[in-house]
Amino acid sequence: MMSAFRLGRMQVRRSGYGAMQLAGPFVFGPPADRAAAIAVLRAAAAAGVNHIDTAQYYGPDVVNDLIRDALYPYPAELAIVSKVGVRRDDTGAVLPFDDPDQLRAGIEGNLRSLRVGRLAAVNLRLPGDGRVDARFDDQLAAMVAARDEGLIAGVGLSNISLEQLRHAVAGTDIVCVQNLFHLADRRAAPLLAECLSRGIAFVPFGPLGWPRGQQNPVLNSPVVAQAAARLGVTPVQVALKWLLQLAPNVLLIPGTGSVSHLRENLAAEDVTLDEEALRQLDAVAPWPDDAPSSEMRSLPHGIPPGQGSPLSPGERARSEPRSPKHCEVSSATRAR
Repeated sequence: MMSAFRLGRMQVRRSGYGAMQLAGPFVFGPPADRAAAIAVLRAAAAAGVNHIDTAQYYGPDVVNDLIRDALYPYPAELAIVSKVGVRRDDTGAVLPFDDPDQLRAGIEGNLRSLRVGRLAAVNLRLPGDGRVDARFDDQLAAMVAARDEGLIAGVGLSNISLEQLRHAVAGTDIVCVQNLFHLADRRAAPLLAECLSRGIAFVPFGPLGWPRGQQNPVLNSPVVAQAAARLGVTPVQVALKWLLQLAPNVLLIPGTGSVSHLRENLAAEDVTLDEEALRQLDAVAPWPDDAPSSEMRSLPHGIPPGQGSPLSPGERARSEPRSPKHCEVSSATRAR
C-alpha cells in the first residue's frame, strides 16, 4: 500500500527515485546505455513515482537532460527536487560552488536543463562541517530569495547538523532534509526526530548502506540476510522497509539504472517486518545518545507529522553527532 507525505506544497509517494546512477561511472559522463536510462525513468513514472531527486552536477548535465528527454512535458503531480552547492570540472573533480551568486546560478541552470519554471524544492548541499555562521546565513538568504521569486517552491538542506537545521527554521520554512542515514548508521536520528516534530520531510541518502561492495554494512549484514530469507523478501527490501517504518516523514530516493531493481525497491512498501525482524534489525547498530530503539520504532504509531518527537526534550537538546562528509559522486555511494 502506497503512503504519502508532504514535500513543500505537494504530497508525494514516500518511495521516490534518485536519478544519480543514470550518469556514467563515478557519476561522470553519459550512461553506457542511454535507452536503458530513459526506460528506468519512464518505468518509475508509470509505477506512480512522483518524487525524483537529481542535480545539475550529475554528469554534469547528463542526468537532468535524461529526465527532460524521458518525461517532458512533466505530469502535474511530479515533484522534481535538485540540489546546489558543488560543481564538476572537466576531469570530474567535485568542487565547491556555494557562494550566494553561485547557488543562484546553480538553481537557474537546473531550471534551464529540466525546462521548468519552478522546482518543487532545491537542497542547499553543505560540506558537513555543521557550522552556523555568517556564510551559512548568506547561503540561506540566496535560497530564500530564489523561493520568494518563484524559482523554487521550497528550500531544502543536505548534509547538515542539528544546529544548522534549528538555526535555519528559526528564520524560514524548510521543506526537506537530506542526510546520511541507514540501518547501520543512525547518527542522524536526532535530526530525523527534529524533522518529524516540525513536519519536515526527511530524505536519507545512502539508504542501502555505504560504502558499497564487500564493505557494505547493510546488504552484507547476516541479520538482514536472515530476516529477508525468513520473510521471503530481499535484503534490499528489508533495508528500505526498515526506513519507511521508522517515521511517516521518511521519503526514500534509492537509485538504480535497472527497471528490475526499481521494481524491487518500490515493492519494499508492501513488505511487513514482524516484531522478531524489528527486534533483530534494531540490534544491528546503536542509536545515538542511548536513545531506546523502541522509541524510534514507535514513531509511526500515534504521532501525527509535526506533532511531537519520540525523544525526550533532554535527548533532543543534545548535539547531533557529526555524520561523515558524504561525497555523492563516489562510486562507493551508489545505491541500487
